[in-house]
Amino acid sequence: MTGTVHHILAGFPPSVSPSSHAVEADGFVFLTGQFPRDLDDPEAPLPDGIAAQTTRTMGNLARALGALGLGLGDLISVRVYLSAFARDYAAMNEAYAEALPPGGRPVRTCIGVTGLVRGALIEVEAVARRPARGQ
Repeated sequence: MTGTVHHILAGFPPSVSPSSHAVEADGFVFLTGQFPRDLDDPEAPLPDGIAAQTTRTMGNLARALGALGLGLGDLISVRVYLSAFARDYAAMNEAYAEALPPGGRPVRTCIGVTGLVRGALIEVEAVARRPARGQ
């Protein structure tokens, strides 16, 4: 694939920010930050607690990847943002690890922030790569 493709995913609510759901260039797929909203009812309250929010967020990430013909196993890099880093880091790690397929995991950075959209406890942005043809 050459050039840049901006993806607005069918069946997904609009991004909270003025952005595409994903942008693809040279086989790399950059996904906008996912947070724990219900993609089928975006105005519903967010789940309580970091474990539930992490599980929902990773499910949203998997759903976005799936809409692009990819999966969590195609991730190469992840950034996790936590609004209560010290309190939530360990529990987030447990739920995050459960969401990933066994085997190789993407590289990851986890960052503490002062706040996230809609009062979320977590946001995850990611980069995936399409397998080379024939692989």
